[in-house]
This record gives sequence, C-alpha cells and structure tokens, in this order.
Amino acid sequence: MSAWQVLSRRLLCWLCWCLGWPAVAHAAYPTLAQVRGAHQPSDLVLLDRRGEPIQSIRVDHTVRRLPWVALEDVSPAMRTAIILSEDQRFWQHSGVDWQAVAASAWANLINERTRGASTVTMQLAGLLDQQAARPGGGRNWSQKVAQAWGARQLEARWRKSDILEAYLNLVPFRGELVGLPALTETLFRKHPSGLDAQEAAIAAALVRGPNASIAVVSRRACQVLRLQQRTCEGLDLLAAQALSQKGAPMLGTQMASHFARWALDGRPTGGAATTARTSLDARVQSQAHSLLHRHLVELHRQQVEDGAVLVLDNASGDVLAWVGSSGGLSSASAVDAVLARRQPGSTLKPLLYGVAFERRLLTPASLLNDAPVQLPTGAGLYIPQNYDRRFRGWVSVRTALGNSLNVPAVRAGALLGPDLLARRLNDFGLGLQHPGSHYGPGLALGSAEVSLLALTNAYRALAQGGRWTPVRAWWQPESASAPSPSHIALSAAAAYLVTDILADNAARAITFGLDSVLATRGFAAVKTGTSKDMRDNWCVGYTSRYTVGVWVGNASGAPMRNVSGVSGAAPVWAALVRALHEGQPSQPPRLPAGVVRQAITYEHPGQPLDEPDRTEVFVQGTAQARWHLGAPASAAPLRPGRAIRSPADGAILALDPDIPPQAQRLHLQATLPGGGPPAHWWLNGRKLGAASQPLPWLPMPGRHRLELRRGAQVLDAVRFEVRGASVLAAR
Repeated sequence: MSAWQVLSRRLLCWLCWCLGWPAVAHAAYPTLAQVRGAHQPSDLVLLDRRGEPIQSIRVDHTVRRLPWVALEDVSPAMRTAIILSEDQRFWQHSGVDWQAVAASAWANLINERTRGASTVTMQLAGLLDQQAARPGGGRNWSQKVAQAWGARQLEARWRKSDILEAYLNLVPFRGELVGLPALTETLFRKHPSGLDAQEAAIAAALVRGPNASIAVVSRRACQVLRLQQRTCEGLDLLAAQALSQKGAPMLGTQMASHFARWALDGRPTGGAATTARTSLDARVQSQAHSLLHRHLVELHRQQVEDGAVLVLDNASGDVLAWVGSSGGLSSASAVDAVLARRQPGSTLKPLLYGVAFERRLLTPASLLNDAPVQLPTGAGLYIPQNYDRRFRGWVSVRTALGNSLNVPAVRAGALLGPDLLARRLNDFGLGLQHPGSHYGPGLALGSAEVSLLALTNAYRALAQGGRWTPVRAWWQPESASAPSPSHIALSAAAAYLVTDILADNAARAITFGLDSVLATRGFAAVKTGTSKDMRDNWCVGYTSRYTVGVWVGNASGAPMRNVSGVSGAAPVWAALVRALHEGQPSQPPRLPAGVVRQAITYEHPGQPLDEPDRTEVFVQGTAQARWHLGAPASAAPLRPGRAIRSPADGAILALDPDIPPQAQRLHLQATLPGGGPPAHWWLNGRKLGAASQPLPWLPMPGRHRLELRRGAQVLDAVRFEVRGASVLAAR
C-alpha cells in the first residue's frame, strides 16, 4: 500500500468520525458507577458471620484483578506518570488528540515509526466496548472510528477524573495483571497510593509494552522521569527487581485458608460480588488457632508438629472455627487435617454403645467381662488389650465406656457384628470406605479411617438427640435459614444414654481420675481416642451449644512420643470449651421421652465387683432394679497334646491400635509336664527366659517360631506372625 493510500484511509476514518457515521455509533456507554459495580476482582474476600474479613482467596485464575481503587487513592506520582507516558494533552482534548493524529499520519507518510495517536479516553473506550477493543493484529479503520466515537461519548458524559480512574483500574499490565492495584501489589508489594516517582514510571512504561524486556521498560520509564526533570539513577535495578516478582501474596487477613478452599469447592464464583459472608466466627477462629499453636509448641519435644480444630454450632451446623493445620510449625501446613482421613481410635466407642442401647442389647448398667479374649478373624487371632494392660473383670457399660476399656467394647461390637456396626456408623456420616467385614472386630476400637469433620459432626448428632444434619459454611440469618436435609442416626433415648455417660466425670475416674483435663465446670460430654502406634490423638465432645473436635499428630504419619488422650488433644479441647462458655455456662440436656431413671443394685456373691449401687438411666422397657453378676469367663481350654497355651499355632496377632508400643506385650503361657528340669522359652533360636510363669514379651513385627524347651528337648513349638508393632518406638 502506498503512502498516499495510507494517508487517504486515515483521512477517511476521521471524516467518518466527524460526520457521526451512524454505522459506527454504538449503544451508550455505562456510567462510572455501573462500571465500578460490574468490576469483578479475582480475589474473593470471605467475611465472618459479623462481617469481619477473615480470608482472601483466588477465585479467578485467568487474570489477577484486585478491588477497585478511587483516583484519590492513587499516588500523585502515578497520575502524573501515566499522563506523561500515554496522553500528554489528556486534560486539554475532548477525547481525540488531533495534534497526535496529525503527527501519526505524517510519520506513516514518511515511513517513520511513532507511537499511535490513541488517547487515554480512546483506550478506555476500547476496554469498555469489545467492538472497539484492539485485536491481536491491530485495529482496522472501522474499529479505529468506533474507538474515536466511543471516546467522544465518554468525554461528553464522564468527568476527566472519572475517565482516568476507570482507565487505571481496567488497563491490562504484565502477564495476568489487570488494573493498577494488581500490578502494584505484585511488583512492588504496596498499595497504589504508595507509589513513588520511579515505581510509577515503571508502571506507566508497562502499559505501552506489557511484555517488554527489562532494558526496554527501564528506558521508557527513564523517558517519563526526564519529562519531570527527575533522575534515573537506580532505575535499572528497581525495574529488574520488580519484574522478577512471581505472583503476589493474598491481601488482608489470612485466618482460614483451609476452610476457604473447602467452602468454595463447587460453589459458583460468578457475578460481581467481592465479598461473601461465611458461618465462621472470627473470635472463635482466632482462639482455636492460638490455643492449638500454643499447645503444639509445648508438644514439640514429643515429636508432635501437626493439629486441627473444628467448632460447630449444635443447632444450625454452622462451622464456627476451622483450623486445618499448625501453620509454620509443620512442613505439611498445606494439608487440611480437618478433611484428612485417619484412624479415630476409641472415639468410635460412644457410637457403638449407642447402637447397642437402641437395639436393647445393652444398657448402661449391663455387665461386660473385662478379661482376656482371643477372637478368631480371617487374618488370625485378634487379641484386644486395655490401654494400661490391666483387666478389671466384670464392669458395667457405664464404667467400660467412661474409662475407654477396649475388651468390653470388642465384646459389645461382637453383639452387633462388624457389618451392622459399619452401616450404623455411616448413618452418622462417617463414610467408611469398606464394609464391616474388612475391619473385623477392630472396628469397635476405631480401625476404620474417618475425617475430623465427619467425626465431629457425628458427635453433634448425639448432641442433637440423634438427628444428623450436614454442616454449613455460609452464614444465613435465622429468618432466611432453610431446613437442612436430615435423618435419624440414633434414637433420642439412646443418644441421651451415651451423653449421660460421656458427661459423667466419676464414670471415667478409674482411667482419667476425678481431676482430669476432661472435667469441665458446666455440662460437657467428651471422649478421647488414640490410633495405631500413637500416630493420631483425638478429643471430641459437645456442650449445650457447641461441638468441638481436636486432632493432634503428624501429617507424615510418624508416631508421637508419650502422648495420651489427656495430654495430646484434650488440653486444647478443654481450653476452647472454657473460652466458648465464658460467662454463659453450658446446661445439661433434658430427659427425653423414652428414658427412665431407676435405682439399681448389683448382686455379686463371692466375686469382686467395683460397681456401686446408684440411680441409672435406661431406655424405657429395659430398666431393672437388680443386676446379678454372671459367671466369670473361663480360661481358654488347653489344646490336646500341646504344652504352649499362648500364642496359638499359626496365629496372626492383630495388636490393639489404641495401645502405646511400649505397652504392647504378649504373655507367653505354657502348661508344663510334671517333673524334670525347668523349661525355657526360645524364640527364633534365641533364649528368652524361664517358662515357669507367664513371660511378658514385647512383640516385634515379622514371622516367629516359638519353642518350649527342657534342656535339649523341644516340648512344643508354634509359629505365629506379629503385625502392626513399631520397632523404633518399641526399642
């Protein structure tokens, strides 16, 4: 195309614009208020239930666009730099800079390179109207006319300051950055109001060449500074440092990052909303985080670095606090421990006994034998033990649950069967990943994996009289709250019986003492749990208003050292419950329909029984005044022709997951023939000790051959396997 043709086309374009050619007249441009209202930041600010900011989160990953800033909140240096760089006669022209147009036309005529004649107003018209926007290959003559037409409309209806404000908020900068706020927060880590002259010159230079090299940006920025009679000293270093920034930190308060990810998962993020009110309570969230952090610092020497806290409102299911990790204390702070699935240990026992109460198989007064038991499973013999390795004989269900005795829980689980128990646990929303037969008898002791979110909400169902509803993330006023989907996970009567036991400080005195950390001033029902090899420690409980769940452990799966239920998660739980009910004591629930109180006595002639006469609670129809102690469980019969009584030949010992490794001892027992020299135990060719008395042995993982020898004579031998013990912790 010849130079005359280029000039002719340019003159034709501007002539069409001057005549107001109807073909290029677009609909009226929006007002500044409308543009502001439609501005959609890429970051959503989450508010707590009272409107206090608690978290910012990225919801649009295609661009980085921050909240709108008013022109008076942009530094004077930036306002000056953008005018000098993009449109020096901005305050004088009426949308089109005819002097620049003539200069551009003449430069094209003589084939000289020059910058375009588009003014700030024309560029804004292109940003507001896609038909006037600049395509990748440059604008054609009709688009240039449309842009000029739009500039005339804007100048007629908007103030100059409004045009400059909108331009600074909408203009694309480098990469994904759109608008001045996103640029300054990313490149300079400051608000637009804080830009100095050199920073403003760099920002202005990026408008002309968003992807230009550091050298080109520095040169253009220096030109802007020289127009202001300013020095360019140090500009190259500043530009290099700014352009090397990769991304920008989230703005504002960052209190609930894990909650934000969970709450926004699957939630539509369209629309122009820049904030969203959540169910969280900033005060409770801050308390939960502070208490967890402080306690984990104290537990650091016991090889504990991770933790999580969840607080739910009983009535609504609102999430009031969600602390997913210990933050800087852990190398796995990105892992949300509220959602991670782990073995819950003894915290499943209340749900187990609740189902047994509902089915009228047990009552809180029923007696279970806390004595050694070996249960055959598909994987071998299951040999549950209690946490302290002691057996207490006949105990009531109240004593068994209150003191978290394992053997009675396994016996209660056997009454239900693992498949039924698994189905009922899923009624509580635990979402077990396998049928009950996969877990076997160990399901009663928490061998399945659940999340803190699901477990805490299951306890909330107990607090709500057995009715399960999902938790809620978004705040709703009571008048606008729609009823949540719900179902009955447990009868109200059975839930009350469980609650009454978990709130009975005397019932857990054998294991925890009367003055344990679980003892609260007001009403609270609470249970602790510890998983296999001390890898997870839990404390979950509820008051009249709140359900609180706490987990401590290691996201890596590494075992803790000497951490029990009352020293791990329980102190955080107790401190948070005290804070939640400061000035408003928790009140016990009322006796529901279908529950009766009955004075009871135990008859145990000639046999020890540490169960006091008392008033007990029962599901209606199961109460009785006198309870007779049954016969003690008989010892395992001696196998014909065998001298070794324990362990059994071919046994696979599935040791209890709720016992510290140092307490995982198996008692080797034998019935010796009369006469002769003393007999000894030999394991894998090594002598262990005398067989005259049961010998406690600390199990080591692997396959073993155990022999009972008298001198060189082998009286008996068995082979067995040990699974689940920790060699490092045991040593």
